[in-house]
Amino acid sequence: MSTIKSGGSKSTSKVLKAAAANTIIESEKNTYVRHINIYLADDPFLKQFLPIDPATNDLFELAKDGVLLCKLINIAVPGTIDERAINTKKVLNLWERNENHTLGLNSAKAIGCTVVNIGTQDLVEGRKRMMLSCLLVQLQIQLLADLNLKKTPQLIEVLEDGNGDIEELMGLSPEKVLLRWMNYHLKKGGYEKTITNFYSDLKDGKAYAYLLNVLAPEFCNPLTLDTSDPTERATLVLDHAEKMGCKRYLNPQDIVEGSSNLNLAFVAQIFHQRNGLSVDGKKLSFAERMTDDVQLSRDERCFRLWMNSLGIDTYINNLFEDVRNGWVLLEVLDKVAPGSVNWKHATKPPIRFPFRKVENCNQVVMIGEMLRFSIVNLGGHDFVEGNKKLIVAFLWQLMRYNMLQVLKSLRARSRGKEITDSYIMTWANRKVKSTGRSRQIESFKDRSLSSGLFFLELLSSVEPRVVNWNLVTKGESDEEKRLNATYIISVARKIGCSIFLLPDDIMEVNQKMMLTLTASIMCWCLQNAPDETESEAGNGYNSAYTSDTSPPASTVGEDESSLLCAEIPSLNIESPLPCDEFPSVNIESSSPGAEISSLNIERSLPSAEEIPSLNIESSSSGAEIPSSNIDDATSDITASSPQFEKGYSPVENGDALV
Repeated sequence: MSTIKSGGSKSTSKVLKAAAANTIIESEKNTYVRHINIYLADDPFLKQFLPIDPATNDLFELAKDGVLLCKLINIAVPGTIDERAINTKKVLNLWERNENHTLGLNSAKAIGCTVVNIGTQDLVEGRKRMMLSCLLVQLQIQLLADLNLKKTPQLIEVLEDGNGDIEELMGLSPEKVLLRWMNYHLKKGGYEKTITNFYSDLKDGKAYAYLLNVLAPEFCNPLTLDTSDPTERATLVLDHAEKMGCKRYLNPQDIVEGSSNLNLAFVAQIFHQRNGLSVDGKKLSFAERMTDDVQLSRDERCFRLWMNSLGIDTYINNLFEDVRNGWVLLEVLDKVAPGSVNWKHATKPPIRFPFRKVENCNQVVMIGEMLRFSIVNLGGHDFVEGNKKLIVAFLWQLMRYNMLQVLKSLRARSRGKEITDSYIMTWANRKVKSTGRSRQIESFKDRSLSSGLFFLELLSSVEPRVVNWNLVTKGESDEEKRLNATYIISVARKIGCSIFLLPDDIMEVNQKMMLTLTASIMCWCLQNAPDETESEAGNGYNSAYTSDTSPPASTVGEDESSLLCAEIPSLNIESPLPCDEFPSVNIESSSPGAEISSLNIERSLPSAEEIPSLNIESSSSGAEIPSSNIDDATSDITASSPQFEKGYSPVENGDALV
């Protein structure tokens, strides 16, 4: 009995669309398989599984353990992942697979991939569409990496026809730069149409024929343009490209059917193989000076990647150019502080009139004031004019605000209190100390952080199995520091931290990045062990170092002294022992101005029983509590960890080797 309903034109349409979609997926899969077989053929671990047969589903089976994802990220942007952090065995358990996929997804964000609605479970289960999406983005990032003035200053030549200016070119996405480059050569070759996309405009293959004839006339075949069969023309185009040295990533049918992703990859391949641009000394010198002026610092790179990771509608390609109309900043503010943006008073790009840009940017400044950012001498016109110093200062406060709000939301017992930079540092010191180690930091500019050992001890304290101490160096030379720094970043991403710093940030002790790294680890710990973190890593008391002001000013770049005069509203000590005597409690304080307003001790003792010994010593002039020692984590600092005091040993203080 037939199950097809009569008059089902809509059903027929859906079936045809589904069939077309499946055809595209199969075609893209074949392309990615060829890419993997070429670039990972000599990989020490994966070569045992290669080459992959494109006619099978071996690609999806191989990708399930996460190793392939991590390896491809390092192909796209070498050095992104420390391969020592990848779990590589023939058979991985579910935990190890999840770790690899978590490392891969967080690293993908760090190279500019937009990872939205894709989780580790999707990849572990081998969901085809999700996997192909990940593979596609990585392939595009690899192929489009050089499509900017910094990497290819010769691109300034595409402006010769007076079509746009250099600021506009810097603000274009790599895909649009590729289209601009293609149209520049097509115009030189006499092609009359303008290519606006990578699908319908390329279906007949004529644009490819003209482009290749301009770039490599020595391989020109007159039949390419003479034939009336699009499939035959596409075949001749691919033959021409192969003679130029281009790898065959697609087949003639992909061109005829207008596969956007595969056509984009093919054009990018042609660009890499032979871009046909001039190396004129004067032009090149001017372009190099321009790229030096706009080269993003590490902080700027971090902000761009962080903003893109929020899932905003606008993708940021060039930080300083893309924020000038104010729209993308409003999108970020709406993510960080929902409801703060008045969209009725905002103008969406493209914006013709400059005063509309100023209006957008003025609203950005107004919201910054509402969030209590330090915005002295900052106006909307500073964003429009591209004042880099002020833009970076504002974005740091925005990123920090978001980070502290996330931490606050995770603290079940914060009671509305704000989390400060000093609180994060104190938490980290206590977390490390709770494992029996003595390494402590005084601030986020503490030079001892450059060795990386404190962060490795912190990571080990929140997840003991994640650090392999056999791989850790003493962090004395620059080479040892770099090895530790790269390992720290990959291990942090492996447990689930979304971070955007570079090894140099740790080696040079970039204070802002040290704060964000520590806060990310704290955030993960609060998500996975809230009870433990609430009790301050087993110290047995609740420490409320935060004030009621919102939000506090950042202390990065200043002395971390906010604890010295903080008021401690309450100190609760709970003992589960029903009958034993309450042991002595020593609380030492280096905070001369601190006041302890109340001290509550709860235990299930009989009401008449005395608590024998509670000694509190305080230098607080206003406190009337006799004998207290409050042990402030910032005042107990030891220069080295027990692991390296008398010869290095990978196993100490209960550390487990992974």
